[in-house]
Amino acid sequence: MDATTPETPKSAELSLPQAFLLLATNDNDGKPAVPVFALRTTVAGAILAELDLLGAIELQGKNVRATGAAPQTDFQRELEQIRGKSRPHTPKRWVSMLEGRAEVQRVYEQMAARGIVEQVGERHLGLFKSTRYPEKDHGPEAALLQEIEAALGGAQAEPAKAEPEANGAKPEATGAKPEVEAPESEAPGAKPESPRAPGAQASDPRITALIALLHAAGLFGKLFPAADRTRAGELAKDYWPARAVEDELRMIRLAQEEAATL
Repeated sequence: MDATTPETPKSAELSLPQAFLLLATNDNDGKPAVPVFALRTTVAGAILAELDLLGAIELQGKNVRATGAAPQTDFQRELEQIRGKSRPHTPKRWVSMLEGRAEVQRVYEQMAARGIVEQVGERHLGLFKSTRYPEKDHGPEAALLQEIEAALGGAQAEPAKAEPEANGAKPEATGAKPEVEAPESEAPGAKPESPRAPGAQASDPRITALIALLHAAGLFGKLFPAADRTRAGELAKDYWPARAVEDELRMIRLAQEEAATL
């Protein structure tokens, strides 16, 4: 390849939180295609998954503990937070502690700095009242989808559909990725294995982890309706960061249902 020829973007260049946000965000207007609470919760789980894949943390019994490894990561602050705790916490507890608007915005800004998305916002009294991150370079997401489809045995991603409103209501406009729905798996477990569909090749751990996170967030079946959802469910229940996302989302939905009855 000529030195002046730009390389084709690869999904491996994306962290798991970045990869999830690309798939969970409308390419055109930059609005989340899932309710905000689901976006924040899954990003928190993706941060744990990223640190786990880097060998910086691991699940020991029921709790997350830092290892002796010190890899280079965009999530050094979260790693130090885990290291600095006087007593360990469960994965669900860490998801609850890490989820938030600031974490999501920071991941978006990482991608904006790399030219993958662009920041679009309206100012009010000198502050951004609302910020969106429409896609600027489709290359990284295209490579990511291609790798997922290959791991799923060639199942094609569903064309982008409609987006929910900011409060999590059902979508009305077209052009966004699908709305989140409740995850299907329930049982706990360990790290995910490679997904196997008829004719599929084994996926690398990063793609496997992403599939598990997409399923936990309720997005997998919408993005890949022709794929083996049973296998994706097995990955979600067997991978502890995805399981933590499911548990936290379940508690949030229960709290919302209880609040609605008051």
